[in-house]
Amino acid sequence: MGLPEEKLPSMLKRWLKEEIHSASTFTRYREPLVGFASARDPLFLRLKEVVGQNHLSPSELLPSAQTILVFFLPFTPELVFQNQKGDWPAKEWALAYVETNQLIKRICERLQRELSFLGIRSAFAPPTHNFDRVTLTSGWSHKHVAYIAGLGRFGAHHMLITRQGCAGRLGSLVIEAFIPPTPRPTDEHCLWLKEGQCGICFKSCPVQALSSEGLDKKRCYQWLLKVAEAYADLGLCDVCGKCATGPCAASLPRY
Repeated sequence: MGLPEEKLPSMLKRWLKEEIHSASTFTRYREPLVGFASARDPLFLRLKEVVGQNHLSPSELLPSAQTILVFFLPFTPELVFQNQKGDWPAKEWALAYVETNQLIKRICERLQRELSFLGIRSAFAPPTHNFDRVTLTSGWSHKHVAYIAGLGRFGAHHMLITRQGCAGRLGSLVIEAFIPPTPRPTDEHCLWLKEGQCGICFKSCPVQALSSEGLDKKRCYQWLLKVAEAYADLGLCDVCGKCATGPCAASLPRY
C-alpha cells in the first residue's frame, strides 16, 4: 500500500462525506458517524447465534478482512417529526428509506473504488433486503456490526441508538487494511433498559408488534409489506420507523 495506514481513516471519512454532499436526494442528513471494528473481534463469532446461522463472518465476505468500517447517516429532526404523525408511516420517511439505501450503495462503491486504487481489497453487503424471508434473519446485520464497531447500543425497540439517535440508516464495508477499533460505549442508551422509563416505542407501533416482551418479527414484517404496497410508486420501501421517532430518534434520550 502506498500510504501510511494511519491516514486511511481520515481519507475514508472524507470520501464518505463527499458522496453525501454530492447526493441529489430529497432526504437531508446530519453529520455522519463512523466506527471501526476488528475482523478478529470475538463478537463476530456470536452473530451466528444472536442473529442467525446464515449470518456471515467478515472473512466470509472477504478472506483477507482486517477491519470493518461502519457508518450511520442520521435523518433530520424534521423528518422524524413527519413520521410521528398518525398511524401510517409518512411518505417522506418511505422515500428516505429508498433514497438512503441507494446512497449507502453509492458510498460503499466509492470507498471500494478508492481503496482499490491504493491496492486495498474490500467487500460489502447490500444496505438492506439481504435477509431470509422465512426466518427473517439477516445474512449481514449492519446494526449488529455497528454495535461491534462502537457506534451505539441497542434499545428496547431492537435498533441501535447512537449519539445521533436511531433515526437513520447504517452501512458497512469490510477492508483488508488495519484500522484501530473504536471503543464501545458501556452505558445504556435506552431509558427503558436503563431504568424502566419511557417505553414510547412500544406505544408507537401501529400493529402492536413491539412490546416490553420483545419484537414479533412476523407481525412487523407483514405490516411492512402493506406499507411497501401502498408506496410502490417509490420503489421497494418495506419500512415503518414509527418506533424510531421517540426521545432517542435524533440524540441520546434524556428525561
